[in-house]
Amino acid sequence: MTLAPETAGDTPANSLTATLPGAFYTDPETFRREQRHIFESRWFCAVRAADLPRPGAFRTVQVGRESVLVVRNRRGGFGAYLNVCRHRGARLCTEESGEVRRNLQCPYHAWTYDLDGRLVAAPNLQRMPDVDRSERGLLPAGLREWLGYVWVCLADEPPSFEETVTGAVGERLGGVEAIERYGMAGLDLGRRVTYDVRANWKLIVENFMECYHCATIHPELTDVLPEFADGYAAQYYVGHGAAFAEEAEGFTVDGSGGFARIAGIDEDQDRRYYAITVRPQVFLNLVPDHVIVHRMFPLAADRTVVECDWLYAPEVVASGADLSRSVELFHRVNTQDFAACERTQPAMDSRAYRAGGVLVPSEHHIADFHRWVIRLLPGAPGAPEPPGSPEASPAGPAAARPRDGGTSASP
Repeated sequence: MTLAPETAGDTPANSLTATLPGAFYTDPETFRREQRHIFESRWFCAVRAADLPRPGAFRTVQVGRESVLVVRNRRGGFGAYLNVCRHRGARLCTEESGEVRRNLQCPYHAWTYDLDGRLVAAPNLQRMPDVDRSERGLLPAGLREWLGYVWVCLADEPPSFEETVTGAVGERLGGVEAIERYGMAGLDLGRRVTYDVRANWKLIVENFMECYHCATIHPELTDVLPEFADGYAAQYYVGHGAAFAEEAEGFTVDGSGGFARIAGIDEDQDRRYYAITVRPQVFLNLVPDHVIVHRMFPLAADRTVVECDWLYAPEVVASGADLSRSVELFHRVNTQDFAACERTQPAMDSRAYRAGGVLVPSEHHIADFHRWVIRLLPGAPGAPEPPGSPEASPAGPAAARPRDGGTSASP
């Protein structure tokens, strides 16, 4: 079995490896640098494409310090723009989501933009012939579609999508074709739960990457995936998926049968769970009959909203099948894990954690994530200059508390 890139050839002299100092999880200035140099500079998974079904449908998302407007245009494609009117800087769309009939109009002075971001009208604009409408359009962001989601990047020169996103997933699974077999763009949304987690985003990533905690807090998960009780996350190894327990019929909270296998999945992917972290804010969870996608939206040093989608074959959703046992397994994992992150967050500000904590051998691959963070933060305090690192990390189940205890069904 091949080790993941982060652990290949890694023979640490000590059992315990240092973590980041506690201030990395609490300091507002560090978080501001992360907003600028990580979230506003990397590819960010913003919106599920099917959430914008018609021209004029839009959604606003927080990407670093910026509100970003994603809209479906008249040609059926998408545009992504900073959600700022070019006149006096008012927020163009104040709702999280909605639909416009023809154009986007600022509610302050009625500057109006078409669905491609061009300025098309404004009060008295005809009296200002020197105004170049093309120069006063909305500021665009980089945009790509993949796996049924719209990814955006606010960098002036976005990094290679193939290297930092698709290549990173392929590196984890041993080839990008392994995830393409799940046909995610053709799956339907069965359930969505939004979690409001009172913890730093890095604690959530670290939690997802390791399974040292699984035997302690995930009884339902280790019943279905018994190897997780040994403390090594499946994604510690390239291409490895955790095998279902012999008695488990499906990836459900009680081990009962799920649904038919997604068409296109190979035999060797059946009855296995795969997890991938796509830095900085996406977790992909693959099982034979559905896919679970986590998207993190870091809002403060100690607050992260996580939107979690459960995706199924269209015929499963259309049939009105009971998804509850399927959804409940990972919802419990989420709740258990994010509660652990919230228990950890207050200690990040303690003098007992001023120099950080430690990683045991099954967690050593988390150090690569820490090096990646430091490398992207110029002048990060108290940290050595790290070597370069790949974009995807080994992963493991993630967790949280539902906002308002709620679950919102698919549209």
